[in-house]
Amino acid sequence: MHVLLVLAALYAVLPLVWLVTSATKSVGDFSTTGAFEFGQFTLGANLSALFTQENGVFLAWIRNSLLYAGLGAVLGSLICAACGYAIAKLDFPGRRALFAVTLTGVLVPTTALALPLYLLASQLEVVGTFWAVFIPLLTNPFGVYLARVYAEAAVPGEVLEAARTDGAGELRTFFTIGLPMMRPGLVTIFLFQFVGIWNNFFLPLVMLTDPKLFPMSLGLYQWSTRVTQFPQYNPLVITGSLLAVLPLVVAFVLLHRQWRSGLAAGSVK
Repeated sequence: MHVLLVLAALYAVLPLVWLVTSATKSVGDFSTTGAFEFGQFTLGANLSALFTQENGVFLAWIRNSLLYAGLGAVLGSLICAACGYAIAKLDFPGRRALFAVTLTGVLVPTTALALPLYLLASQLEVVGTFWAVFIPLLTNPFGVYLARVYAEAAVPGEVLEAARTDGAGELRTFFTIGLPMMRPGLVTIFLFQFVGIWNNFFLPLVMLTDPKLFPMSLGLYQWSTRVTQFPQYNPLVITGSLLAVLPLVVAFVLLHRQWRSGLAAGSVK
């Protein structure tokens, strides 16, 4: 068992180690040094070239990724929490059928939805704009499922009845009582949503043509297709990939305690 754990840890960590060592190399070092061997330390030059290449388009990709993933994860998590809370705690016709449809949505791969989403965006004349990528990212059936589980486990019905008896409306009850009680689950949904949007590649590939609207994933892919013909893009792609990983690491380090407690609460329900 320990051997398997060590192998799994190496499988996860070694690519990151390779990324760190490779981001410090010059173009010539890639052919003269080993995969995990440091060459001439040129991380500063690589970063400078990365942020000045093509009039600093990488900064626009960082901004776009933060908007897509950060704002999308916050709004998407709130939408998922509201939907899950409503299914779990409100009594309305068709509640079970609605939850069944939501579970069905979990089984549909996101790549299968890219073409229908493109056709819908085309009808709305938003293809090639920020909204063509941002709006579909706000929906997450798996997040609704998790929110429903957390609401069932963490929000007692007696507390909601007491709030209603005191005259609180459903919206106020949700924001002042239900949502704070669901906070660990909300953090878990946020992290899933953030990672999913940050790594999203296919939807921007289908929707966008203007490089200034690309997220980092799509922009770095575009540069990686030029590496064979122009080797000077190699350190740019690797250094950019290293920077693209950092926000995910920071998010997990800062939120891991609440994320773990949220997973534990959901696992026992």
